[in-house]
Amino acid sequence: MNLLECLVALALSMALLNPLLKTSADLLAKQIQHEKSQALISEAERAFELIGRAIRLAGYRNVKSSQQPTKHASKNIYLDVQKKTGYRGSDAIVVRHELSNGNDFDCIGNVLNQERTKNQLAYQGFSVDRQAGNPKGVKVNGGSLICQSLDREGRLQNTTLMNGVNRLLIEELKSSMQSAQPGQKLYRVELQMTDGASLDIRLERTFSTRNLP
Repeated sequence: MNLLECLVALALSMALLNPLLKTSADLLAKQIQHEKSQALISEAERAFELIGRAIRLAGYRNVKSSQQPTKHASKNIYLDVQKKTGYRGSDAIVVRHELSNGNDFDCIGNVLNQERTKNQLAYQGFSVDRQAGNPKGVKVNGGSLICQSLDREGRLQNTTLMNGVNRLLIEELKSSMQSAQPGQKLYRVELQMTDGASLDIRLERTFSTRNLP
């Protein structure tokens, strides 16, 4: 086989292999994108679980104190939605409740006790902030979902739950349930997430309070 024949054979091989290589590269890129998407969705589901649990606990009063007049003047102290206070106009939510007779946990898994309360109320907050450690002007893949709770000294502490969050939106929904049961409110929680490149995922869940006065 001379040089010309070798070149022709090589050109034919490349012509046959190029579509296969391109297809393999496309499949690999889609697989990577799918895995990134599933990772973001999995983290979002965990965040929804924590936020939903907090909303359901808002305003809870222990049976030992439920018959006593509340010392708190405003009902908003138990559940407060703060509009457009965070990263890219994200909302924030603050929840307070008393402790039950069983095991209660805050949003980062700490067992709640009287040390982790203020005025006999446990505190849980969720907001979105700029990712820590990234200077201004540097491109980042969204902000960080922050959980705020009380430490053993009753002081506020911030913990990052997940990154890649563009926005957190919280809306109170009007429903017939509220007229039938005034202590219950319905909230739609939306998480908008990104990998900083091609992914833009929006998920929402609806949660109902159970214990508001």
